Amino acid sequence: MNYELFIARHMRAGGKGKLSGPVVRISIVSVALGLAVMILAIAIVTGFQQQIRDKITGFGAHIQIAKFDSNNSFEYAPVSMEQSFYPSLEKEYGVKHIQVFATKAGIVQTDEQIQGVVLKGVGKDFDWSFFRDKMVAGKPFTVGKDAPCDSVIISQKLATTLKLKNGDPVRTYFIIDNQVRGRKFYISGIYNTGLEDFDKLYLFGDIAQIQKLNGWDSTQVSGFEVMVKRFDELNAISTEVYKNIGYDLDARTIRELYPQLFDWLDLQDMNVVIILVLMILVSGIAMISTLLILILEKTRMIGILKALGARNFSIRQIFLYQAVYIIGRGLIWGNIAGLLICFIQMQFGIFKLPEESYFMSTVPIHLSLWHLIMLNAGTIITCTAMLIIPSIVITRISPVKAIRLD
Repeated sequence: MNYELFIARHMRAGGKGKLSGPVVRISIVSVALGLAVMILAIAIVTGFQQQIRDKITGFGAHIQIAKFDSNNSFEYAPVSMEQSFYPSLEKEYGVKHIQVFATKAGIVQTDEQIQGVVLKGVGKDFDWSFFRDKMVAGKPFTVGKDAPCDSVIISQKLATTLKLKNGDPVRTYFIIDNQVRGRKFYISGIYNTGLEDFDKLYLFGDIAQIQKLNGWDSTQVSGFEVMVKRFDELNAISTEVYKNIGYDLDARTIRELYPQLFDWLDLQDMNVVIILVLMILVSGIAMISTLLILILEKTRMIGILKALGARNFSIRQIFLYQAVYIIGRGLIWGNIAGLLICFIQMQFGIFKLPEESYFMSTVPIHLSLWHLIMLNAGTIITCTAMLIIPSIVITRISPVKAIRLD
């Protein structure tokens, strides 16, 4: 029979009305609050990182294939669509989709405003899934079959700046061979991603318009965009993609195209680490205090057990069982509270954010089963390990003095 566990259960049942009762409850609340805060911290930061990452890749995909070129402008050297990897690259491991693109820098002019923009041309293979739920007016256009489509979608930011609305004409000018050439487009839809640096820059139109402006034939494009299934495999997939393309082409990941944005996102991980360390320390200190109070309250019982021949290790186990019980109760309530707040936020978006500062209007949430398992396991292991040192106090208790203690 495990008498240590038996005594620990008896102590819990007989702790009502004593000092240890409220202290234990406070300790349970401390562990629960600590875990709930850790769950929210990881869910919010990973949600923020995922949403920003998805918005960036929505504009530029995960991997971009284009000609080797030291030019960092939006004007790409043309490359033929007739490549051995297009569209068969979609059959490779981890590759979700491949599509063509072309870009052309220009200027939009209205009666009152002038704004520099980039016209991004897309083809029939373009994946509109990212923009469909970002449309605030109208809808994405359909690429023309026989003639170039003259429809474009623009951002809400641009539409507000230029005082345009859905259905309005957009007069856009391009510099070609030192000459100004104009094109009139019509707004078929207005989108809003919240990513201001991109929203105020891009118009999306038919790739045939850019081919016509540049004097390219229908098989020439600026490059290819590759979407991957798992972002954490991006570097490995990029290496494989690079092996499959021609010697005159280069494959760059979205991290390489926008390093400053992803470095900023990576800095958010440090915030999570600091929060986790602080919360575990708070929970651990609360548990140490509780254990010391339990030991002091049960000093007489410890003396009696030692007099009956119980070993120090066995007595320490009794109190560690108590601590694990407290931690377990705290974890249960902490998980319930943390997950409940996360689900409420995911469903109703109660907590709002200023979109101009955070690039999103509500606090983002991303839950991962792996994160929950690691948080719970880490809390149990860390708190229990911290309790081993205060439990050594038991070895210093003299049976004779403890039994005399009143």
